[in-house]
Amino acid sequence: MKNLTLLYEGKAKKVYALPCEDQVLVSYKDDATAFNGLKKGTIHQKGIINNAISNHLFQLLEKHDIPTHFIKAESERETIVKKVDIIPLEVIIRNIAAGSFSKRYGIAEGTGLKQPTIEFSYKNDTLGDPLINSSIAVSLSLATSDEIAAVKEYSKKINSVLQTYLASIQIQLIDFKLEFGRFHNTIILADEISPDTCRLWDMTTGDHLDKDRFRRDLGNIEDAYHEVYRRMKL
Repeated sequence: MKNLTLLYEGKAKKVYALPCEDQVLVSYKDDATAFNGLKKGTIHQKGIINNAISNHLFQLLEKHDIPTHFIKAESERETIVKKVDIIPLEVIIRNIAAGSFSKRYGIAEGTGLKQPTIEFSYKNDTLGDPLINSSIAVSLSLATSDEIAAVKEYSKKINSVLQTYLASIQIQLIDFKLEFGRFHNTIILADEISPDTCRLWDMTTGDHLDKDRFRRDLGNIEDAYHEVYRRMKL
């Protein structure tokens, strides 16, 4: 689409206004960032791949009665979604110890957890997206108790659905980040689900198929993203 008003540009996406006030156009970028924007680069065709993967997974979740912002794909890079009021909380679900979780608690990467964990971080780049608990989130009016409960319930179900699906294509879901928003007073899943927002390991080799290849200078970044795309047969 041409001649649209840019509402917001983030690290990985641009959001444009549409004639329908309840909808926006999301355009995925090839830009890559890590460590709160301190590391920057480009991953060839990342925007195309993440758009396709996110749309595929959102539609899968819709089939399991999880409401999302997805409406329809507009092009390889662009998708029309519901315009939500984003809850300023990042929801991190972990199945296997990795990344900051391993460092924080001194647990070796790859260690299985007795049960999935759910963490919240306050979406605030200036503060470095600090960890936050439910009580503080409610006290700061970031979300209500009912909204927190809904987010937790949806997150658990999303984790279960994604784990089952990804295992069917020989990918282990290590951990991932979700964002939710309010749409006409209803909580729905928003943002994206992609190798940018998930840790994905090959179930046989343990190879990283996600943005950790960029964060940690592991090389073959584009190949990893394309491999996830290929296995999903998109």
